[in-house]
Amino acid sequence: MKKQGRAGYKIKRRRHSGAYYHSKMWLPLRMPNMHKNPVTPAMREVLDTERGAQSGEERPSELSSVGKFFVSVIIPAMNEQKKIGAVIREARRVHPHTEVIVVENGSHDRTAKVAAAAGARVLSFPEPLGHDVGRRIGAEAASGQILLFLDGDIVIPCVRLRPFIHAICAGADVVLNDYHGPVNRTPVHPVVEAKHVLNILSNRADLGGASMTGIPHAISQKALKEIGLKPLEKPPLFQAMSIASGLRVVTVYGIAVGKINATRKKQNGKDPLADVIVQDHLDAIAWLTSRLGTRAGYTDLGRKRIRDEVKL
Repeated sequence: MKKQGRAGYKIKRRRHSGAYYHSKMWLPLRMPNMHKNPVTPAMREVLDTERGAQSGEERPSELSSVGKFFVSVIIPAMNEQKKIGAVIREARRVHPHTEVIVVENGSHDRTAKVAAAAGARVLSFPEPLGHDVGRRIGAEAASGQILLFLDGDIVIPCVRLRPFIHAICAGADVVLNDYHGPVNRTPVHPVVEAKHVLNILSNRADLGGASMTGIPHAISQKALKEIGLKPLEKPPLFQAMSIASGLRVVTVYGIAVGKINATRKKQNGKDPLADVIVQDHLDAIAWLTSRLGTRAGYTDLGRKRIRDEVKL
């Protein structure tokens, strides 16, 4: 079932099965309606890319007519020499004026050399920068009007990346992967729960578990200037701030990266990054409550709770 949403977006609703309560919700998939928007020069370049891809034409990265790259693809990487070349080759084909920036940090293999040979601009750091810090460093170095974020160990075909570029061209500011994580497991993974909770508290339950924590996602230069570079180190915070600022945050084209991502080695039976990601979401929630109140803007309905201790 499809119906017309606001701002020319088609909403395709689909139901998720399972026992978790979010499985009973209708989670929307927002796709830009390209035919109802004027074809701007930026959009025309994207459409030209599509035609080139269909004809099998390989287009090299080069400067656009305004002297800047149109798309900057940012890829943090550490010890990813086996896949980084393929990731870059697909990334370079999303648009004819694309730069690929690899933030290589803490590697002990040939990641930097392979990335450079594949045509990327490589920013190398001898020590690990910390989770998601590479995104901020890459964004700071980027010159593109659109910033697309990927990971160095997940190869995604360029045709599946272009919808993220299309959505920004159509007027979106933050474009998320329409992937919600496995919600039909018991118990639900805390990272999946954190993503859903943050979107609910941001008054965007329609986003489900879509999150800037995962890739691919894209942002406009407008969003970057509005929110700033530093929050990119905590993607859930950047997402919450974008929503609160009134920027257009949408989802497009679900890519189940959880199924193709390499399983991280567990430490003492736990994913070492799970606590970091959950804490990032808690920090985003703390920002929301500091701005909107302890209930994040939600009312207490008709209840009158006694918050002070009652002396008996």
